Amino acid sequence: AGLAEVVKRENIRAASFNVVGGMKKGRFVVGPETEEMPPQPVWRELTESHEAVGFGTIFWQADQPKVHFHGAYGKRDSVKAGCLREGSEAFLVLEAVITEILGVNAVREVDPESEMVLLKLRQQVQ
Repeated sequence: AGLAEVVKRENIRAASFNVVGGMKKGRFVVGPETEEMPPQPVWRELTESHEAVGFGTIFWQADQPKVHFHGAYGKRDSVKAGCLREGSEAFLVLEAVITEILGVNAVREVDPESEMVLLKLRQQVQ
């Protein structure tokens, strides 16, 4: 199962996670084209097996968990790094260790200036 399915099933509302293992497919962003808003992403793609290591967070946007992951992907002497966005696929073994974060009220919402979905911390209800 993917991370989104696991956090839905376990009703995890906020978490961080670490990933280590192999990945053979995925599209990731390596930064914006320029510093202008809204940013225009620069895309790269994995099309064969790579070692993968990285860190991410999971917070909900409306009724769905949203995964935000930055990783490094290496094969032979080539290493790529960026924000994984689409179509990831494990190669052999890809482990994710999820750490639930309790006692926070955090959600993802669209930021009008950047047009990106960003993390918003809300006042905790006592």
